Amino acid sequence: MTTINGEVAPGFEPVREAFVANFTQHGDIGAAVCVYWHGRPVVDLWGGVADVDTGRPWTRDTLQLVYSATKGATATAAHMLAERGMLDLDAPVAKYWPEFAANGKADIPVRWLLSHQAGLVALDEPLPLAEALAWDPMAAALAAQRPLWTPGTAHGYHGRTWGWLVGEVIRRVSGRSPGRFFADEIAGPLGLDFFIGLPAGERNRVSRMAYQRPAVDLTTVAAELVPEELREQVAAWRDPNSFSNRAFAVTDPAAIDFDSPEVQAAELPSSNGIGTARALARMYAALIGEVDGVRLLAPETLASATEEQASGKDQVLVFPSRFSSGYMLPAEGNLMTGPNAFGHTGRGGSLSFADPRHGVAFGYAMNNIMSGADDVRAAALTEALRRALVRS
Repeated sequence: MTTINGEVAPGFEPVREAFVANFTQHGDIGAAVCVYWHGRPVVDLWGGVADVDTGRPWTRDTLQLVYSATKGATATAAHMLAERGMLDLDAPVAKYWPEFAANGKADIPVRWLLSHQAGLVALDEPLPLAEALAWDPMAAALAAQRPLWTPGTAHGYHGRTWGWLVGEVIRRVSGRSPGRFFADEIAGPLGLDFFIGLPAGERNRVSRMAYQRPAVDLTTVAAELVPEELREQVAAWRDPNSFSNRAFAVTDPAAIDFDSPEVQAAELPSSNGIGTARALARMYAALIGEVDGVRLLAPETLASATEEQASGKDQVLVFPSRFSSGYMLPAEGNLMTGPNAFGHTGRGGSLSFADPRHGVAFGYAMNNIMSGADDVRAAALTEALRRALVRS
């Protein structure tokens, strides 16, 4: 039996019950969940094993790489610059990054980068991983890249490139790398244990990931046996030239070892944020209200930041998705706590979001990387949170 540590305020016991069930029934190895309600923590739980090879336990201060949940942190940095009048989301990217105008991109607004509408999901020639981690070569490659669809006519999840695209705008406007800006302006004031670019001294606190394969690999199943509603998606997975594959193959090699010191130390603002579930929940709580005297965005800025910009069939994911200017919005398979929520998922199960209607902010981080219908952990926690909110 996994020992669960931490605290739960009265009324939020369903979240603890769901968290326990994630270990006993749904495959969690090491994980943490945190909920803020009206600016104060009401759930702060952790348990399990941070490294299956050594048996190192998951502690209160264990850090976890959360893949694309990082995008919510990076988007917040961009909106802070917009609120300060330093960045106009409707201005051309080339206003801040002149080289970006190449190959017909002179009129693409910053907002289309944030909302996955720029058509820059992949590179014609993937970059050596070392060059991508060094930042400048990847920024130059994306500035030179031609869009793969007419910008603004469709949206598709810029899984990897989003971080360099939005991050370079942040760098050009603020004079600081996105990781440095986040550390100075968000993590510092709020006391967050979260990093985009891990300092060497923090590495021994990071959990090591485990990867669980789906029970059935649909790409190996005869096409006629694939459920009809999944056939288009599976066909895209099988095609090495599809956007679905190319969007995650912008480096050479395409597979990135996110447990490696080099990758964790680099700044990948789309996908290598490392921190605690507590830090994620606290950041989102400070987006919708004040937390210990800190509020990150004014209500009117937040309303603009979370307004829907793109919805419908996603050219990369090949299923419906919804995005505001940088945040995911509730959609089938990721309902969060209701239609007013906003946040971001991460590969393998992590999730962080806020729901201003309910005054709630949520963070979940785990080291067993799962995918598809096999993974119900975040959904179980958010469903338990909805029940708790109804009671409260």
